[in-house]
Amino acid sequence: MPTTPATAANSSSNGTVPSIMLELVDEDGTTIGTAEKLAAHQAPGQLHRAFSVFLFDEEGRLLLQRRALGKYHSPGVWSNTCCGHPYPGEAPFAAAARRVHEELGVSPSLLAEAGTVRYNHPDPESGLVEQEYNHLFVGMVQAPLRPDPSEVEETAFVTARELAERHEAAPFSAWFMTVLGAARPAIKELTGETGGW
Repeated sequence: MPTTPATAANSSSNGTVPSIMLELVDEDGTTIGTAEKLAAHQAPGQLHRAFSVFLFDEEGRLLLQRRALGKYHSPGVWSNTCCGHPYPGEAPFAAAARRVHEELGVSPSLLAEAGTVRYNHPDPESGLVEQEYNHLFVGMVQAPLRPDPSEVEETAFVTARELAERHEAAPFSAWFMTVLGAARPAIKELTGETGGW
């Protein structure tokens, strides 16, 4: 992926792992500062910028990922294709494309904005809080996946009906239904009325 001023500022050239900083925002999504990632998620949570991506294959099936078991937040649960946080100063669109590539080894096609949603979702397992102003994106995946095992435990392409069945049977991320609901108009536009979304 290309290096931007935001990604360069958040990478390390000396082999150490830098602190990951997030962009804090107000209720209108205006940047008001920064905070370290873990600190921003500790109760009661600080409102910060995030993104969620929903990618579909040519058959209109949604790509889900099960988060890696080693993640400190919501490990081992199913969620949307990709989600994360822009670096301070990084455009949400660029961050979404970057993280899809980092986590799944593909570049999304026809990636388009699908609105924003603001939520507050505590995670009872970890005690962390998702207090987020979330930018939504929908698009297509048209290349073989190459998931990073440190990020992704497994993937699955599902129809709307299969998602409903899976959601009843397996744990999903606390934010999943909120972001899916907010993205539905754009998902329907992408997949068509017959897709069931």
